[in-house]
Amino acid sequence: MTTDLAAFAKEKGVKYFMISFTDLFGGQRAKLVPAQAIADMQEDGAGFAGFATYLDMTPAHPDMLAIPDPSSVIQLPWKPEVAWVAGNCAMEGEDVAQAPRNVLRRLIGEAAAEGLHVKTGIEAEFFLLTPEGDQISDPFDTAEKPCYDQQAVMRRYDVVREICDYMLEMGWGPYQNDHEDANGQFEMNWEFDDALRTADKHSFFKFMTKSVAEKHGFRATFMPKPVEGLTGNGCHAHISVWDAPGTGAKTNVFAGAGEGQTGELGLSERGKHFLGGIMKHASALAAITNPTVNSYKRINAPRTMSGATWAPNTVTWTGNNRTHMVRVPGPGRFELRLPDGATNPYLLQAVIIAAGLSGIRSKADPGKRHDIDMYAEGHKVRGAPKLPLNMLDALREYDKDKELKAAMGDEFSAAYLKMKHQEWNSFVSHFSRWEKENTLDI
Repeated sequence: MTTDLAAFAKEKGVKYFMISFTDLFGGQRAKLVPAQAIADMQEDGAGFAGFATYLDMTPAHPDMLAIPDPSSVIQLPWKPEVAWVAGNCAMEGEDVAQAPRNVLRRLIGEAAAEGLHVKTGIEAEFFLLTPEGDQISDPFDTAEKPCYDQQAVMRRYDVVREICDYMLEMGWGPYQNDHEDANGQFEMNWEFDDALRTADKHSFFKFMTKSVAEKHGFRATFMPKPVEGLTGNGCHAHISVWDAPGTGAKTNVFAGAGEGQTGELGLSERGKHFLGGIMKHASALAAITNPTVNSYKRINAPRTMSGATWAPNTVTWTGNNRTHMVRVPGPGRFELRLPDGATNPYLLQAVIIAAGLSGIRSKADPGKRHDIDMYAEGHKVRGAPKLPLNMLDALREYDKDKELKAAMGDEFSAAYLKMKHQEWNSFVSHFSRWEKENTLDI
């Protein structure tokens, strides 16, 4: 049954709705709509000029309408008179094919047609910085190994508790919060869900975390590598596939006595092939999972102050071992450790499904399992591809991967590559302090 947003507003005391969509670069865009106008907006959508956001459009394009999906509505726990609702972008009666939420919705439909319903959980890491963003907010957070530091997490208790309380209130099932491996870094976990719901929650979590941090005088950032020498912000994704969506799911399609090295870890044959698709397309995946210039300072980083980057640089998989790109920690699921905090919540889920479906359809083999410490013995692995060294390499890998590009959608892929190349060109035209310090007197 579709939620009537006007009735929702009346029942909950909501005065305004934020009709929100996420652009190609992960930017969250919204219009603030009075509750008195929401009935028309639920039918027709809120109008946006797509060119004014990071979408491949011109000023001559007609209005783009973000049509709210009422199933996604969330009343802001910290400002209850406002409700957030995700919008599906449309133009002249048709879905905007390049819009990230539409890309994900289409791929969910493709998977469902094959009886596959992807469920994921994500681990969103973030730093709490000073408002200027140039220092860690806690001057006493200086330990060489700060992971799980109970004093440090309690010094930011007010922020962490407030966010966790809100997740409890919203029924997300949060189950643990901790100080992460870098000074000033935190992670908060909530229960896994259908891919679209996880993407909506991920999007809202970033908005909520930034808002609460600002309220307390801090700045939350999901930037992949905001502090030199420290562990970066990952966004690990835990993936399983089920026989039905939502609470109708009864059977984990990934769980079972498969064959070979994946079967030993409790992955079924379809689980093995889905993993095979992730491995097959990994280098191209990076263009989506690691979408910024800064991303490659995380996945190709030297050893951090704590002693490990906790990020991969090679396309390998393993059992319960955190030094590889993919970890199979137990039966029926696996963890993709490649994505970082800058990944677009909707495109992350979409590219996982696209690569996994490709693997199932082609019966892809994930290759040999490596159970070594990749940080200490990675040089012993022969033949495994290295992950891209920079954003340009990742874009080239994505452009070469015609199968993945087609799965994500030709219009989306063309728009994404065009705009990301523009971003790269902007970066390389920038003159840095390093250049002057190292080449001024050459």
